[in-house]
Amino acid sequence: MSEPVCFRPPAPPVAVLAPRPRPAHVPLAPAQERMWHAARLGRSADWNVARAMRLRGAAVDVTALRTALECLVARHEPLRTTYPATERGPAQWVVEPADVELDVTECAVTDTELDAAVAALAARPFDLTRDLPVRARLFVLGPDDVVLALVVHHISVDGRSMGPLIRDLVTAYLACRSGSTPEWAPLPVSYTDYTLWKHAQLGEFTDEWSRATHQLRYWANTLAGRPALLDLPAREQQSTPLDPAAGALLPISFDPRTHAGLLRLAQHGRASLFMVLQAAFAVTVGAFARSADVTVATAVSGRDHRLLDDLVGNFSDDVLMRVRLDRAGDVDELIDQVRRVALAAYAHPDTPNPRLKRCLLQDAALPLFQATLILQRGAGPRSRPEPTPAQGFSITEVPTGVVRAKHDLEFGLTDHYDPLGAPAGIDGSFIYPIARFDEETAQRFVARFRAVVGLLADGYRGPLPALLATAGRRGSLSTARRAARVLV
Repeated sequence: MSEPVCFRPPAPPVAVLAPRPRPAHVPLAPAQERMWHAARLGRSADWNVARAMRLRGAAVDVTALRTALECLVARHEPLRTTYPATERGPAQWVVEPADVELDVTECAVTDTELDAAVAALAARPFDLTRDLPVRARLFVLGPDDVVLALVVHHISVDGRSMGPLIRDLVTAYLACRSGSTPEWAPLPVSYTDYTLWKHAQLGEFTDEWSRATHQLRYWANTLAGRPALLDLPAREQQSTPLDPAAGALLPISFDPRTHAGLLRLAQHGRASLFMVLQAAFAVTVGAFARSADVTVATAVSGRDHRLLDDLVGNFSDDVLMRVRLDRAGDVDELIDQVRRVALAAYAHPDTPNPRLKRCLLQDAALPLFQATLILQRGAGPRSRPEPTPAQGFSITEVPTGVVRAKHDLEFGLTDHYDPLGAPAGIDGSFIYPIARFDEETAQRFVARFRAVVGLLADGYRGPLPALLATAGRRGSLSTARRAARVLV
């Protein structure tokens, strides 16, 4: 008897990223869905992104700053988009530039008042269904000293948007200050074009053969049976409840020697520096939570087409990596597992978290992940225009001091290289929610991660239990090797 034949429908034609006709309903891009649903649950302010620029000099022109902001919002559609709920689901509604009413207020403050004023601005939630996702304040510290604070909701920007956003804002200000209009190269596509292209690529979840369904099926299978919640140590209950998203920051850095050692390990395991750091992170999280089955996450840029490089918008999303520490006998096996898991995650980047939650047995109120590590390449030479000395003023970015902890354990790291490409070190910060951890517990976690990274960079390749035991004691490579002999 012949075998039954399964027929698969022919693949749809490849979608091309190009300007498209605007349908009546433009859905959210996959990367936007998580922020929209978080805002509906009252957590809109957790996803506010704040930046501040200080303009100093006798020629600071506040009127030109306002005009420059209007030009910026007219250029980039996501800055003038609202996200209403409709019968067909949440949608993007782009406001015409002539109809934009930008929230810009001028305030006189002192240096001591500035940080609190910026923090208060960043803490105000957006109503995404009707508010434009951007607001600005001109904090005037003196006649020749102005801080422009800009707050944009994450649904409309991602980390890589900050480059073109700040560059275009400075270009617009320099032009408006001289009485002209900014001379920008036209954007090849809009964020709406990107959204429609992305949905054409993915297809519908109702189609069992679509790319969207394939990715959803992958994640549902990969995450089945994992611990729903990691048992992390928590601080004692506070008499006065703390803001659950209020965060604190601890700096962390690794010297060039450690950086070089991690690169050697990555090369040996046919992996990347990120994969080695993610392996160290998974080991540390597993030890902290006393679990051999940990799910950690990272962000992918989502800008997988050159036409997206200069767009402001939210393209990035989180991908999950389930690491089974009990299935790795030693460091080499762990690196190989993380490499395979990471590559599979990169191949399935477009499943919105809210939809995935509905496909898992765990309580939908629980987070998909609690720990995330993001590695970025250090910035190269400045690409934005700078004022000349003859123009009589300077523009510098200043820290906002706003720290929001959206996850329990979050590392943001940057690797640096010298002009010849040699490793120059890794630095960054660890962000944690103060409602969940006290500083001593956070310091302990960072110390353990630092110890694991140091041992890997020094050449430890033995069993994982010895690595964990030694890292907990902040031991040396020789101590780890002695512990490995005892365990064997």
